[in-house]
Amino acid sequence: MPPQRVLSLNNDKIRLGVLISGRGSNFQAIHAAIQNQELSASIEIVISNNPAANGLKYAEKHHLKKTSIIEKDYDSKKLFNEAIIKTLQNHKIDLVILAGYMRILDTCFFKSYKNRILNIHPSLLPSFKGLNAQKQALDFGVKISGCTVHVVTEKLDDGPILKQVSVPVLKNDTENTLSNRILEQEHKVYSQAIKEYIKTLNKE
Repeated sequence: MPPQRVLSLNNDKIRLGVLISGRGSNFQAIHAAIQNQELSASIEIVISNNPAANGLKYAEKHHLKKTSIIEKDYDSKKLFNEAIIKTLQNHKIDLVILAGYMRILDTCFFKSYKNRILNIHPSLLPSFKGLNAQKQALDFGVKISGCTVHVVTEKLDDGPILKQVSVPVLKNDTENTLSNRILEQEHKVYSQAIKEYIKTLNKE
């Protein structure tokens, strides 16, 4: 595999590869932060496992490179993931951003991009890992939920925590209302966490 690029934080913009499965609202928020010069980075490629993802339409509208890589087109999950990795490497990606990407990464990802994959999860990890975190929070009866930006490792929703924001759970909350309020905070905190994490990459 090619060596990871050494960044010069004074001269280089970090090259992001974004993985999405749907609307990609966090991807859109990150792009807006870049456009507003709040984040010194460039989105070099947007990859979706769903060719109908609305996030791909957003990428096209904003003249960002995009592609869909579909799992059923490959004989194994490993080959599917290797195709994504090859695409990321072809675009010289420094940091992989999961933004509503609804697939578990194969182990080969962590050989190519160890400590270079970030995710945002709609709970205060380590609580409520996996799918339907907002429903899990409501079912458990917690009074505070939120979101977590973390480094992705081979264990699901288990990597080092970079940043968290708390969101109060209101008396009449539904899964939808709580999800929407958490999402508002996700859109703010993800770019902030990326900005802070970039500063650590040359210290590895």
